Amino acid sequence: MTSRLVVIAVFVAFGLAAVGIEALAHRSGSRLVPLARLLQSALGRRPVRIAILLVWWWLGWHFLVEP
Repeated sequence: MTSRLVVIAVFVAFGLAAVGIEALAHRSGSRLVPLARLLQSALGRRPVRIAILLVWWWLGWHFLVEP
């Protein structure tokens, strides 16, 4: 297994964890905040939107570009 496949597997694991946490957040009585409300709050500010864009660009460039 190449390092590229390991990185992709980690991204998939993070995605599955996010889906699981989101499911837990929608249960009644949960103290977790749903992703939609979190993003609505965070993305209301321009510096946060720019920072998120740059982080995703950096991750994609360093881990998902073919060697």
